[in-house]
Amino acid sequence: MKPCNEIVRILEKEGVDLVATLPCDKVRSLYSIVSERFDHVPMTREEEGVGICAGAYLAGGKPLMLIQSSGMGNMINALGSLTKTYQLPLPILISWRGVYKEKIQAQVPMGKYLPPILEAFDIDYSLIEGADDIYLIGEALKDAYQNERIHAVLLSPRLWETCCSDDIKMEERMNNNIAPSQTVSGSPILTRYEMIKSASPYLDGRVVVCNLGIPSKELYNIKDQSSNFYMLGSMGMASPIGLGIALKTNRQVIVIDGDGSLLMNPGTLATIAYKRPQNLTILAVDNGVYGSTGSQPTHTNTCVDLGMVARGFGIENTYRVYDKPGILNVFENLSSGPNFVHAIARPGNADVPNIPLSPLEIKHRVMEFLRK
Repeated sequence: MKPCNEIVRILEKEGVDLVATLPCDKVRSLYSIVSERFDHVPMTREEEGVGICAGAYLAGGKPLMLIQSSGMGNMINALGSLTKTYQLPLPILISWRGVYKEKIQAQVPMGKYLPPILEAFDIDYSLIEGADDIYLIGEALKDAYQNERIHAVLLSPRLWETCCSDDIKMEERMNNNIAPSQTVSGSPILTRYEMIKSASPYLDGRVVVCNLGIPSKELYNIKDQSSNFYMLGSMGMASPIGLGIALKTNRQVIVIDGDGSLLMNPGTLATIAYKRPQNLTILAVDNGVYGSTGSQPTHTNTCVDLGMVARGFGIENTYRVYDKPGILNVFENLSSGPNFVHAIARPGNADVPNIPLSPLEIKHRVMEFLRK
């Protein structure tokens, strides 16, 4: 039996009836099965799941969280002030990044320090290195539910070497039933790569902050320049970084953000509206999926209009585009910012190599550019 199927069997045996998730590429096979077999709650931020699971347990449920190790940092206060304070059970399956054949340097610090962080917070944890350890998940669930406490399970990437994840199909964008925030309407035509390529003439010489993962790799392939800040981690921080730069320079700043990232930290749109930086434009490429982790759907796929969200937070200059002519028209006629360009895209990732730059090289290039 494949590891992901065995894990699901254990979850069902122990009576898990709600799973709150944020995706990770390493566990996308498990994510796919869980989303079909359980009451599945796709989150926008990890601490949100702490509250959801607390409420589910209070109502008689047996909840569980499935997240990536980097997300534990977003949960610590909620785990202490809610889960521990009220002695609530919470088993957490954690895709343990940064410790085995990790290609993303930004995953290493949290992965390295996660065990001592758990120990310092008095959270019991179990380590699953391979198929022979999977039974420990059942014991962790029993411990959490019977003793009303947190029990974390670290799932090593080594485990998935025997679990095929290539059979996960790309999610096609679903039709969205909400009314668009702009008069322009249409259907997704371009992929994110094609959106960025269409906008690339207007990126020249500007400071560009790009969302993490594949978007940054695509930008590097399309238009590398010293003024590009490629994010390697810290999901949800692209627009805040762009805001911070815009407040300290007169140069034009463009943020290439995504729907999953913006949903994780939407409050930054309110801060942008409040500060009103005239030199800031957000190109929100919305393809309705988490493109870097297996194309699991985001809430913009079904029920959220990011343009309406931006306007609701107070950003007056919002635009909705679907194709290259729309992008060209918007960038040729941009008003003083802040601007929010809601670019509706098709799911799909370009086959591009990794960025051959270290985090420090990326930082120093941008800082040198801004000092000119």
